[in-house]
Parts: sequence; structure tokens; C-alpha cells
Amino acid sequence: MNKNYFKGLLAVIFGAFIVIAFAQSEENNMTVAELKEAITKNKNLVILDVRTPAELTSETGKIPGVINIPVQELGDRIGELEKYKEKEIAVICRSGNRSRHATKLLLESGYKAKNVAGGMIEWRKSGN
Repeated sequence: MNKNYFKGLLAVIFGAFIVIAFAQSEENNMTVAELKEAITKNKNLVILDVRTPAELTSETGKIPGVINIPVQELGDRIGELEKYKEKEIAVICRSGNRSRHATKLLLESGYKAKNVAGGMIEWRKSGN
């Protein structure tokens, strides 16, 4: 078989992977507007902030009532969230990157988690 065939096949596989990854991540995301709505309507909502404790006192601040478990400790401390296993967990960080990884870990462990896209940066931009 020629090189062009393999290049084309590789491009198709890579493209399919990107589409699937994007679709899966979209369903596990929520916007800051959706988070605000959930805070007012869903009294069982749990907000997990996966930044370091020092970041909670930074200029981006924190959302009142959050549970703070830094993403780098989440694997070892996930048992602390067991009592929230049947509740929706909104996962937030500074920009949405670390919370995306934490959300994936939570979902793989059977939790109902959604990543807050844009994180605390978007939260602050939205007037909080």
C-alpha cells in the first residue's frame, strides 16, 4: 500500500478522534450562566474547586460554599466526595483546564460531574 493511503487513513482516524473527544467533552461541560442558574435552582448542587488553597484567596476569589480539593490531590482524596455521589457536582478551577481533568476522573469513578467552562476567570467576567 502506498504512503498517501496511510496518510489519508491516519487523517480520518485522527479527525474522528477529535470529533468524538469534542462531543464527549461538550456534554460534560456547563457554562458559567448554567452554573449560576443551577446554584439558584438546585439546592443539592455541589461545587468542587480544584485549585490550590492559595488560589482561593487570589484575585479571582472563590464561590461561597465550595469544597476545595486540589486536582493533584483528587485521586487520593476522592473518597471525601462519596457522600455526594448521587448529587450533581460542578467542577471549577481558574480557567477550566484542571477542572476538565478532575471532571473526567470523577465521571470515571461514577460521579455526576460537569466541568465549568472558563472557570473562575469567566465567573469574574460575568459580574461576580
